Amino acid sequence: MALPTTDIRTDLYDDAEQWSLDELRARQLERLQATVRSSYENVPHYRAKLEADGVHPEDIKSLDDLQLLPFTTKADLRANYPFGMFAVPREKVVRVHASSGTTGRATVVGYTAGDITTWASIVARCIRAAGGRPGDIAHVSYGYGLFTGGLGAHYGAEHLGCTVVPASGGNTEKQIQLITDFKPRIIFITPSYFLSMLDTMEKMGVDPREASIKIGIFGAEPWTEAMRAEIEERADMHATDIFGLSELMGPGVAQECVETKDGPHVWEDHFYPEIVNPLTDKPVEDGQTGELVLTSLTKEAMPILRYRTRDLTQLLPGTARPNFRRMAKITGRTDDLMIVRGVNVFPTQIEEIILGIDGLTPHFQCVLSRPKRMDELTVKVEASPGVPESAYEGMAREVAHHIKSRIGTSAKVVVMPQDGIERSVGKARRIVDERSL
Repeated sequence: MALPTTDIRTDLYDDAEQWSLDELRARQLERLQATVRSSYENVPHYRAKLEADGVHPEDIKSLDDLQLLPFTTKADLRANYPFGMFAVPREKVVRVHASSGTTGRATVVGYTAGDITTWASIVARCIRAAGGRPGDIAHVSYGYGLFTGGLGAHYGAEHLGCTVVPASGGNTEKQIQLITDFKPRIIFITPSYFLSMLDTMEKMGVDPREASIKIGIFGAEPWTEAMRAEIEERADMHATDIFGLSELMGPGVAQECVETKDGPHVWEDHFYPEIVNPLTDKPVEDGQTGELVLTSLTKEAMPILRYRTRDLTQLLPGTARPNFRRMAKITGRTDDLMIVRGVNVFPTQIEEIILGIDGLTPHFQCVLSRPKRMDELTVKVEASPGVPESAYEGMAREVAHHIKSRIGTSAKVVVMPQDGIERSVGKARRIVDERSL
């Protein structure tokens, strides 16, 4: 399949993208030392943690000394709700964002005016890496408000010089009409919602391959190479991966380059990555799978030391941006791991199986239950339009067989007609846990 051509111009790189590796490492150390100093002097939580471990800012003499620093978890942020992690007076914080809290408390992040400018410049870099250029129209389908996605993409696109359509999530038919009328070249959206949008386009008689969108910047949830292939085939566009999290900044921590599409490059001039063994908390070598840990290097309002992202991935050598390491596709999260009768199961493993079977769509849910005191996994998945119901049972048996042979656990599989799985305009709800109901 021949995808649309993209304008790959290295003269559009910013200064940091052209630093030598030695210069990058020197800047990282300088920025790490400043971050640790600010955290120690201005954030009581970090001062207490560092003093308890007998660590002082002057102890950070090399990047290897990062391991002396404490981890930061989402629980730490909630314990210091709302503004306890700020390193500047609240009056210097020009914006707050927050992620939803399952325990009633959100995780709050703050930004100085300088942070907002930095964030916009990072996202602009992401758009350029994805193939976007000044003057492009960018359709933003990430949610606005306290969620960082919409405003992060919005400010970054404006910083680059794009025309922004702030569509936000939902109202899918209206969004399709805007895409038809305004003809954006770029879309920011979650991959699961975009697949739902493609379904709606086809129902409306709109051919996605004839639409104006040629670059998709997809984030906020894990997705597979099979999903990328489906999106690119159905929509005749480039699908690239953006990674970020509100605790570090928002979207823009890492971005896949359109010329290689081999995993997001981490913008290491702003975020220092590590991979640790989630069981031992010890760092592992590049190329080994573990939990991604990130330290902010340039944040003013709310510096973060060694944040436990819970995302499982690897760090790999850079390609399109050689001095910035890449993240492998996220294979799951330590907190979305399903343990079914002693077997570790991630939704991405289920997705890979489903996408390998003709007649099934990527719309699925994993339902956990506990009848008769034993955990059971039920996988609900939608059939493609036009597949007769008489084929459902055979496809269900095939999925169940592959789950058993590849993952090692038994699962009940239910194939459903189109629209049998509730759609989400944000992150897809892949796991439904009924065991505590």
